Amino acid sequence: MLAFDNVTRLFRGGAGVTDLTFTVEPGEIVALIGLNGAGKTTLMRLALGMLRAQHGTVRLLGHALEGMHMAAWARVGTLIEVPLAYPELTVRQNLHIACLLHDCNPRRVEASISAWGLDLVADRRFRRLSLGNRQRVGLAAALQHDPRLIVLDEPSNTLDPASVILLREQLEHRACAGAAILISSHHLDEVARIADRVLLMNAGRLIGELDTAGSDLERAFFERIRQDDEDRMATEVAG
Repeated sequence: MLAFDNVTRLFRGGAGVTDLTFTVEPGEIVALIGLNGAGKTTLMRLALGMLRAQHGTVRLLGHALEGMHMAAWARVGTLIEVPLAYPELTVRQNLHIACLLHDCNPRRVEASISAWGLDLVADRRFRRLSLGNRQRVGLAAALQHDPRLIVLDEPSNTLDPASVILLREQLEHRACAGAAILISSHHLDEVARIADRVLLMNAGRLIGELDTAGSDLERAFFERIRQDDEDRMATEVAG
């Protein structure tokens, strides 16, 4: 459903991502974790064609990005950084537009409002919502058309505990229905509950997977990052 093959995208000053290779299969939840600046959002922007790779290939739903048609894009659900919505329109109006953009029956809007607990704010303008409700609107818009590939960047940001549980249930349900899911997060314990694989990212590179069976995930995470930093420094000195 999503495949990176030796993908590199560098920016001025040397920042960016290099040699990214991984896949996300149908029915699989893959979590991407790393420190701020590790390259997680850049990776996701590359996955969605918001950035173009300088080297390597990205494939979505079996197609190279350059060959993706509108019908294929309608099967993708995304939330990158912040929800995209018209601030002067209501929650219901924004979700209606999201349905139309994804070639989805607008009748699903009411079910989406109910599923995400947005009934009390459905007719409120988006700009007047709390940050948590804005995030729930963004998630509702990303998922209400039953996408086959879901890409979410820090989806639990600003959510209260009840909404985090709702998000977890939604993602597990959609994975069981065959959707492929890629999420980034800083919340190790939360992603460990649902992810089939947890990919570690550091300094623009994927450095392996994190074993979620351990009892102290944060310690294991920071140890892997520390070891990778030391290995990189040793390589640079030797070079």
